[in-house]
Parts: sequence; structure tokens; C-alpha cells
Amino acid sequence: MSNAADPVAWVRRRLGYEPAQPALFIQALTHRSAAGDNNERLEFLGDAVLNLLLAEYLYRRFTEADEGTLSRLRSSLVSGEALARVAARIQLGEVLALGAGELKTGGFRRESILADALEALFGALYLDGGLELARRVALELMEPALAGLDELAELKDPKTLLQEWLQARGLALPRYQVEGVEGESHAQHFRVSCEVPALTQRTWGEGSSRRRAEQSAAAALLARVNP
Repeated sequence: MSNAADPVAWVRRRLGYEPAQPALFIQALTHRSAAGDNNERLEFLGDAVLNLLLAEYLYRRFTEADEGTLSRLRSSLVSGEALARVAARIQLGEVLALGAGELKTGGFRRESILADALEALFGALYLDGGLELARRVALELMEPALAGLDELAELKDPKTLLQEWLQARGLALPRYQVEGVEGESHAQHFRVSCEVPALTQRTWGEGSSRRRAEQSAAAALLARVNP
């Protein structure tokens, strides 16, 4: 483990829950690099649970929002970066079981590992205590992010703004193309182009995900055509 903290005691202290099946939570907090059952299957389940709970929350809270806005808001909550921030805040890395290699390279601080472990934790919560328990914990842990959604809901991302600008002028939608991907799987860097042939305009953007790179490229093109 990254330290000697007891994962079950951590669940009691941090989440205010007494596990009926402690082994589930030990598994949820065991990375694939460590010995024993790892958290990949629970991560798969927890991802679906968290997406469902947050989709329901957003649906009920933002009654006038369209599908695109709801999807954008949910993406902002369940991105690897956002989940890693939650995991870091509750010091989840302290109780992660990691192999020697990951320990040596600081895996308990790595964004992808923290985000995956948080999803696995929600898988364990769902199996052990049901959907209501998972909902309570999700809303508590995500509260800081949920509090800032009103302002975010009013903002449109660059891709949406560019699309609306083009549609208002009867022009075809932009074409996005991945021009390059660098780095290891857990720390990739994308370079993407955005092209509007009718305007003979093409821009490029970069980011830690394809989506971010596309947003960056769209923002650059929008700045050109609508300064």
C-alpha cells in the first residue's frame, strides 16, 4: 500500500459508512499493479453508477437544459481530472494498494489511478449498500463541483459556439481531425485540427484529451472568424 492506512477504517471515517462486505472495498482500493483482486471490474460498474446518478441529478436540477448542455455538465463532473480532484480531496491515495513500481513513481498521486479508484469505490458502494447509499455519497463528495454548475450551465463551450455561428450563416459544420498523439496511455497529449472549408480556415489545438484539443482548435477558429 501507499501507506499503512486501513481501507475499511478509511471508508468508515471518510464516508460515514460501515461496510457489510469489507472485501469489496479492499478490492476497490487495490490497483492492478498490486497483488490480489484489483479494482478494474468495480471501476467498470462504478463508472456506470456515477454517470447514472449525476445524469439524474442534472436532469432534475436543470429542467430547461437541453441534452447537449446536460451532457456537457455531466462530462465536467466525471472527467478524469474532476474525479481525481475529488479523490485527492478525500485523500483516497493514502489507502490505495499499489505495486512496487507504481509506489516508486508516485502512482498514488496519478490522476488516472485516483479517478479509476474513485469509480471503483462507487461500484463497491452500490453493491454493498445499494443505489441510495451511492447517491448520498456521490452528492456529498461532488458538492463543491455541483455548487458551481449554475454558472457553467450558462456558458457554451467553443465547439457549440462555433457550430451555432456557422449554422446561423448556413455553413457546413467544421471538420475535426486528430493530427497527432504523444505520451504514454495515462498521460497522452493530443493535437487536433479544426477546418471550415467554406471559409478556407483551419486552426489547431492541443490538450490532454481529444475533446480538449478540439475545444482549443474551435476556440482558435472562432477567434478568427468572429473576433
